[in-house]
Amino acid sequence: MNPPGLPKRLFATLMKSRLLLAALSLSLALAAPAIRAADNQLTAAEKAAGWSLVFDGKSFDGLRIYRQKSPPAIGWEIKDGLLKTVAKVKGTDIVTDNKFTDFEFSWDWRLEPGGNNGVKYCVTEDRPGAPGYEYQMIDDEKHSDAKNGANRLTASFYYVLPAHNRPLKPGGEWNSSRIVVKGNRVEHWLNGKNVLTYELGSAEVKKGVAESKFAKQPGFGDKITGHLMLTYHQDECWYKNVKVRELK
Repeated sequence: MNPPGLPKRLFATLMKSRLLLAALSLSLALAAPAIRAADNQLTAAEKAAGWSLVFDGKSFDGLRIYRQKSPPAIGWEIKDGLLKTVAKVKGTDIVTDNKFTDFEFSWDWRLEPGGNNGVKYCVTEDRPGAPGYEYQMIDDEKHSDAKNGANRLTASFYYVLPAHNRPLKPGGEWNSSRIVVKGNRVEHWLNGKNVLTYELGSAEVKKGVAESKFAKQPGFGDKITGHLMLTYHQDECWYKNVKVRELK
């Protein structure tokens, strides 16, 4: 019903304008990006969800050299809020102090063009020849190992299972990755897309391991509680927003 004294045509026009403004406001709200903290910080929602930083942007707290108690040293540096590998030195792999069973691990990374690196999970210090399962990070176009098969490409379970339909950004650009381990189920994510799902200890994994260089490593491919590892592969690699949460 239009107010007394207001012409029906004018009232209809005003109502139509209000509806259009409401629709526009809703569209803008839906299109707005999710709130994200500054680099190497957590939002209140992330803290409430159980996330913690693996790298705080300024220190090596919570990280150490694999199979040692010493903090990262040769081969690693912190610069401008980024955790960075130093290329072509005698660097070492580094691991978290803590171990994880069921977890979600997230990080942003950038490789130098032509570079190679990786993150490993379910890492044990009792099997140094094959400490854990690697989420491959490589310049698919320019690194020679990427030409050796789909299970050598970015986001694969390195040497064991390939990832698929990967929205990879090239060397020199930032990518975002995530690993989810819940029970025996593992998911590899790349730039917001699930590109590999598999079951630890499954026939598929056992077949892939048997055909790989890890075939003689006892227990490789089984579910264990272990550390997270950032590997050192001689090439420059930058990390930020490295975080983890345990899943119940």
